[in-house]
Amino acid sequence: MKKFTLELVFHIIGIGSASGLFYQNDLLYLISDNSSYLYEYNIKIEHLEKYPLYHNPSENILKIDKPDFESITHFQDSLYIFGSGSTANRNRMIEFSIPQKEKIQTNNMVDIYAIMQSFASIKETDFNLEGASYDGEFWYFFNRATNDSNKNTVLTLKAKKLDQEFALLSNDYKLPKLKGVRTSFTDGVLVGNKLYFLAAAENTKSTYEDGEILGSIIGRIDIESMKIDFTKTISTTNKFEGLTVYKQQGNQITFLLCEDKDNDESNSAIFKLTLDLK
Repeated sequence: MKKFTLELVFHIIGIGSASGLFYQNDLLYLISDNSSYLYEYNIKIEHLEKYPLYHNPSENILKIDKPDFESITHFQDSLYIFGSGSTANRNRMIEFSIPQKEKIQTNNMVDIYAIMQSFASIKETDFNLEGASYDGEFWYFFNRATNDSNKNTVLTLKAKKLDQEFALLSNDYKLPKLKGVRTSFTDGVLVGNKLYFLAAAENTKSTYEDGEILGSIIGRIDIESMKIDFTKTISTTNKFEGLTVYKQQGNQITFLLCEDKDNDESNSAIFKLTLDLK
């Protein structure tokens, strides 16, 4: 990869702490790590809708109580939204129907998350899923390392549905440092036979407490070898937490990214990142 461009394209007023996003047909679906709504932003008319994911939904939920939705992925007509698993109340998976505009299923992931931890030798205190991608056969989950563990892990789960029997693989990665701090996964998306991922450097040793933001990188993993093709620093000031494909043309791929500033502001910055893959 020779070059990239990164630009701020718009702000969305009404959603804070954006942690994941999915783009389709001029609609941008977003989750927030301190909210129990799914947000739908119409880019053309600049209109924001929100749909409840809980019976009594709320926003700006206290850290101790929040569901911590960090991952969103898509297959056919459904969105799949995952809690990070970093505390006991962050173990839900929500399936949301795009045509029906409503939640259609809630799964408790506590048993699957426990199996993931055991299989990949991830301590409970180091378990923190920040990204997920699904292609109808394989689920790819990105576990974010703490500064103590330096163990970023991609967990590959083979199953059409998460309530069925599954096969599990895990691969660990030691990612580059920014300003002396190791970067760690914040999201990932499958494009063809490649997993593109975001990783951020944050000066904290906790999966729970935030730290000073030191920048973000993008990278790519080949799913056949599960080895990293490249990494590239895209910012030394932003913590990017969401990644979705916007368009592909020739040797270029463009993503939309969302930024989490770790504050209580009810607005979210959306960036456009274009990679030259030649």
